[in-house]
Amino acid sequence: MNIRHNPARSRFELAAEPEPAVCEYHRDGSVWTLSHTYVPDSLRGGGVAGALVKTALEHIKAEGGGVIPACSYVAAYIRRHPEYEDLVRTP
Repeated sequence: MNIRHNPARSRFELAAEPEPAVCEYHRDGSVWTLSHTYVPDSLRGGGVAGALVKTALEHIKAEGGGVIPACSYVAAYIRRHPEYEDLVRTP
């Protein structure tokens, strides 16, 4: 999957028609609040949401940042992948 970071729109995205799949965030210094994950119906069930969140978490980890999982999907993903638990910060 060709997921890219789009800092101008504060999101990680996978281009798709008619709309992209996204993992949106708000950033305050080194803390990223992952606020919303959206996958269009045409892409659901193919692991796109997981790939978006993994890409976001790997990016944050590489930058030495932390994450607030405000999106329920992101929180569930981190519970299923404990290797990212050390990134979690409290609001």
